[in-house]
Amino acid sequence: MTEFSPLQSDIKQLIKSSGPMPVWRYMELCLLHPEHGYYVSRDPLGREGDFTTAPEVSQMFGELLGLWAASVWKAIGSPPMLRLIELGPGRGTMMADALRALRVLPPLYQALSVHLVEINPVLREKQRATLSGVRNISWHDSIDEVPEGPAVILANEYFDVLPIHQAIRRETGWHERVVNLDANGRLVFGASAEPIPRFEVLLPPLVRAAPVGAVFEWRPDSEIMKIATRVRDQDGAALIIDYGHMRSDAGDTFQAIARHSFADPLKNPGQADVTAHVDFQALTRAAEDLGAKVHGPATQGDFLKRLGIETRAVTLMGKTTPEVSADISSALKRLTDSGRGGMGSMFKVMAVTEPHLTSVAGLSDDGAPGADTP
Repeated sequence: MTEFSPLQSDIKQLIKSSGPMPVWRYMELCLLHPEHGYYVSRDPLGREGDFTTAPEVSQMFGELLGLWAASVWKAIGSPPMLRLIELGPGRGTMMADALRALRVLPPLYQALSVHLVEINPVLREKQRATLSGVRNISWHDSIDEVPEGPAVILANEYFDVLPIHQAIRRETGWHERVVNLDANGRLVFGASAEPIPRFEVLLPPLVRAAPVGAVFEWRPDSEIMKIATRVRDQDGAALIIDYGHMRSDAGDTFQAIARHSFADPLKNPGQADVTAHVDFQALTRAAEDLGAKVHGPATQGDFLKRLGIETRAVTLMGKTTPEVSADISSALKRLTDSGRGGMGSMFKVMAVTEPHLTSVAGLSDDGAPGADTP
């Protein structure tokens, strides 16, 4: 992260010429500006990057998701062709681990075509290197480009970077939150002059009684609607894993991460990862409204344990040195624990399937971990 942000000058000029900028537009520019966007020009992952995702913590994560995909394939009748789609596949690590696990099922492995939805050219090259031995693989800018057919869709830490709208409650109602310039020319948060008409009618019940000063966030339903429509009409399932909350509620979760630490989201735009928590109740509502079936959500820790991560860890530890065994034990703890540094309860998991799929591995339909395993 450099001290100079070329995107900052562009954003300030846009605000000067067009007025305060909605938070969603600011977030979109920070991440996707064609020249200076964070996700357009760099590899943000790993120790040398800004954050670490679950697939980078341990091979067990991707392997279990591969076995989950196998359980879906069997549940939908083992079709002769299955599209394995990953949204935002990072360096290709999770897909490589999933495919390694799937090689033990030759009929499924032969049926697979792999589709990666990725807009970052730097990461595309790393994915090509990681997955160089994989046949029948293609890249796309959007899930809309993936050919039709039965599919398993994996979305790990994908929804958290989709731009959010924010509204802040004032005495006069709910006003869209914006990014503006203060008297010294610095980027600051503000609010639109006029309240959003009839906004209270659209709010979840928990939010309607929020006090003055409260912030409510929401994302457009377009991405979850694409996913839900696809699995509803063409058979299959989507697995969504992200950090967020089970119930729609008020709260400001807009944040920036740089060098594995929190940063000011209004400082050095384009130089840090800007994200916001995922509202799993909103995803559930949107998918169910389209007639898809939702399983979960559950915590990541419960989900991975139901899929057998503890058994897998013991197996791996039995084949290696004490030093590597300690690393495996540490990775298991990070993926499943709820304490400081643990991903187990912060991350949630839900599946979206065609309506007749009554259960999926690791999840139930009431928000509790399911009894199924692959």
